[in-house]
Amino acid sequence: MTALLVAVAGGLGVLARHLLSSAVQGPWTIVAINVAGSFLLGLLVAAAWASPQARTVAGAGFLGGFTTFSTFSVQVVSDLDAGRPGHALAYLLVSVVLGVLAAAAGFWLARESWG
Repeated sequence: MTALLVAVAGGLGVLARHLLSSAVQGPWTIVAINVAGSFLLGLLVAAAWASPQARTVAGAGFLGGFTTFSTFSVQVVSDLDAGRPGHALAYLLVSVVLGVLAAAAGFWLARESWG
């Protein structure tokens, strides 16, 4: 049953990413999606109220479908190929740093709020 829930949640995550990236086009939308996903995953991992099944369904399922490391990677390579190494480096650093900070913030918030 958990596998089916992960698949459904993953589909919903992909749909949410598609709708967001269609509504707000541009490579920085993917950064925002990955940062938001990192924050939410940080919350989920540290939340005392989340059951192991909820963590799996929401984390591997929804957030796994919602965030897009492959799209991020291709954007960096595309910027390099287009002769924009500064943009590629900024995109890479902002994505990684903000993603890690967002995950830490979510983790900290969950620990402080729900012990």
